[in-house]
Amino acid sequence: MTPAKPLPTASVHIVLALLEGELHGYALMRRVSELSGGSVKMGPGTLYGTLNRLVEDGLIVETTEREPRPEGQRRRYYELTPTGRTAAMAELGRLQALVHRIAGHLADGATT
Repeated sequence: MTPAKPLPTASVHIVLALLEGELHGYALMRRVSELSGGSVKMGPGTLYGTLNRLVEDGLIVETTEREPRPEGQRRRYYELTPTGRTAAMAELGRLQALVHRIAGHLADGATT
């Protein structure tokens, strides 16, 4: 079986952030920043464009609103689908393997 094509970087950050459960947009931006140690700051354009693609691809779904909002405002929550969870775990494994291989090369003295 051929491994699935890796997800784009923004998609990886979002699916990994959703592994712990559903989040709304702003909370996702904060979680991505937390998980990256502050090195990734996703703006609304990138976030919502990526969320729309992930929904279209069947990796996440929009869930129901959890808090009452003023008239006209809507807070959207997102969670992984079973396919999305599989993709997130595959990405996590791919990244762990990459770090392991690089660390092995560095330990062997291959620093150039």
